[in-house]
Amino acid sequence: MKIKKLKKEYQKAVLELSNGVKMQGRLIGAKAATSGEMVFSTGMNAYSEAMTDPSYLGQILVFSFSLIGNYGIPSFKEGDFFSSHGYESESIKTQGIIVNNDFDGCYHYEKGYSLDGWMRQNGVPGITGVDTRWLVQMIRDAKKPLFGRIMPQGGAPRAAARFDFLKNFGAQDYVEPSKYNLLPSVSVKEPVILGGGKYKIALLDFGVKRNIIRIFAENGCTVTVYPWNTDITKVQCDAWALSNGPGDPKNTGDVIARVKKLLAGDKPVLGICLGHQIMALASGAKTRKLLKGHRGFNQPVYETGTKRAFMTSQNHSFEVDGGHIPRGWEVWFRNANDGSVEGLRNKTKPFMCVQFHPEASGGPNDTTWIIKDFIKLIGK
Repeated sequence: MKIKKLKKEYQKAVLELSNGVKMQGRLIGAKAATSGEMVFSTGMNAYSEAMTDPSYLGQILVFSFSLIGNYGIPSFKEGDFFSSHGYESESIKTQGIIVNNDFDGCYHYEKGYSLDGWMRQNGVPGITGVDTRWLVQMIRDAKKPLFGRIMPQGGAPRAAARFDFLKNFGAQDYVEPSKYNLLPSVSVKEPVILGGGKYKIALLDFGVKRNIIRIFAENGCTVTVYPWNTDITKVQCDAWALSNGPGDPKNTGDVIARVKKLLAGDKPVLGICLGHQIMALASGAKTRKLLKGHRGFNQPVYETGTKRAFMTSQNHSFEVDGGHIPRGWEVWFRNANDGSVEGLRNKTKPFMCVQFHPEASGGPNDTTWIIKDFIKLIGK
């Protein structure tokens, strides 16, 4: 992907929130109007990983750290899946971003791109010069989900409809992504085979982060990434993985019914984030909307029984209802802040799932062992 040198233009933009608050700043990225659910990240770095994470589809991402873009964006190597570190998918998935201060240059060791130029090339708008820490507190303390619109000033901006579910939205609409099945917008269209190990992993792609596949491949697995609507009865594999992704787990087409078929068998299954929620629903558990979603790179969880604590990366608005754990399953992890369910495992079968991101990228690597232990389980 070649990034053209674009003439720098400065203009104002307004963030309009669904609670009536308006915040003015300077436009960065594309001159386009956009809308989405307001969420945040507490990371000091890994902004390109966050912006390309499909779990953020339909969301406007607020960075709480004061300076974003200081090391630029790494080069994207077209056609080489594993070499493009800094990308969790091939393009930006956030609706837009809000930052306190953006760095206008680019000093990446891979001679990459500036944040502003990358966003403009991808058609993604953002606002800088906003008090993001106050905005993060507003999002965190809101009594209901908060939605926003990025509105460039001066001239009529076009609506940024980069994905199928956005095609009917206008520049004045508030986008509520959980109302829609977002999986067709983030999943592969045809199976993709990656890695060359002896264990064959079938991964249902709900918006997979590349580092999940990278960890499997580096630990002796061949991963076939399947479209979200694949007929699982026609797939031959040693184990299954259900990926992360965006949206409401109940609004995912017939995925839950198909995952029920997996749980009727005996092959190992690992669910991550949205995959965890779908797996829980397929087992008979219930999910519900969190009053305050779990965001950022510093969410503490602990393993039940051992009480071992880990720091994790998270971004989700829904949780598994701890009052409706089905028979034969047990809570594996809980959130140390609010006690919510962060992981489940079956008592007799090799089925397990976690709400957080064990692959990190970005964030702490405390729980990478979960994927590695799952691979060891396949070998047994």
